[in-house]
Amino acid sequence: MVRRKLTLRVDADVIKKAKNAGMNLSYFLEVKLVEYLTRKSVLDGSMLPSGFEPESTAREGAKKKLEIYLSIRELEGITTKWFKELKKWLYAYLEVVNWRMEQKATLEYLMTLKNKYSVETYRKRTHQIKRFLRYCNVDWADEIHVVKKPRRIPKRVTKDDLCQVLNKFKDHRLEKQLRAIVLLGATTGMRPLELYQLRPEDIDLERRIVYVNHNPVIGQTTKTGKSRVAIFNDEAKDALGEFLVYYNNGGNLKRLFCRTHLGKYFRQTPLRVKDLRKFFSQEWDRQGGPTSIKKLLMGHRKDVDLKHYNAQNEEDLREIYDKVGLMVNGILVR
Repeated sequence: MVRRKLTLRVDADVIKKAKNAGMNLSYFLEVKLVEYLTRKSVLDGSMLPSGFEPESTAREGAKKKLEIYLSIRELEGITTKWFKELKKWLYAYLEVVNWRMEQKATLEYLMTLKNKYSVETYRKRTHQIKRFLRYCNVDWADEIHVVKKPRRIPKRVTKDDLCQVLNKFKDHRLEKQLRAIVLLGATTGMRPLELYQLRPEDIDLERRIVYVNHNPVIGQTTKTGKSRVAIFNDEAKDALGEFLVYYNNGGNLKRLFCRTHLGKYFRQTPLRVKDLRKFFSQEWDRQGGPTSIKKLLMGHRKDVDLKHYNAQNEEDLREIYDKVGLMVNGILVR
């Protein structure tokens, strides 16, 4: 296919808006020109550029592939929120490249993402687009190299930090809920998403056990795809007990821990919900707790010992947990 250079005068504001939207303006104009000529029967099919197809055909084919791909991903058991995010990202990508997964347009779109978003957001979106292209058997997909995650020094989280947060929430209208999630997260090491997905029936208050379930059917997932138990201390038990009474008696809450409003309240403090898990890991080590048990409680099972040899039941875990004596605000578990 012979290509010729064409100079056009386009309104500067239009060009600016197109660039902000991440559009490949030259490619877009070419597509629209071919479509217009095709509709007017000026060109017949044999005169279309090699490998070129009308937008409606390209969109229909790509949309079918996307729908099947999203169905496959949904069956993996990903969360509803993550599924919606993934769908939004892939639709945005395909709209910008006019539903044609061509290399030049894709690379220009990814460069737009790189210049617009943080490294972490750019990484996530690029990785998901690459996965979709691989599914579609795009031969150049593997040439896209996702930038490595930047190495960060973990934030050090101490008892003083947690007490500062608890004091910040004192006399708050949802103090019981906020205190419960702080102490539960800090003494179990649960991931934020695992906390948000908790139901009252997952908590055995008397035995101080939380059942962290992987059951996508009811909207509960874990990062490892496996269920486990977590243990909490007497501080968390007292806070949870008070909160559950409030929750079950007209507290007007639909979930134990709702991500939306809790995230908003934590933004007013020096810590985030994800930092509660950091505290558990760091404080466990500061108290000399066995690393293998910490991994079991936090849901880390990648090493050979944990996969094939180390088996502990609920009572074993609670007994070891109590010996470590994990506490936040002064109540030692024995």
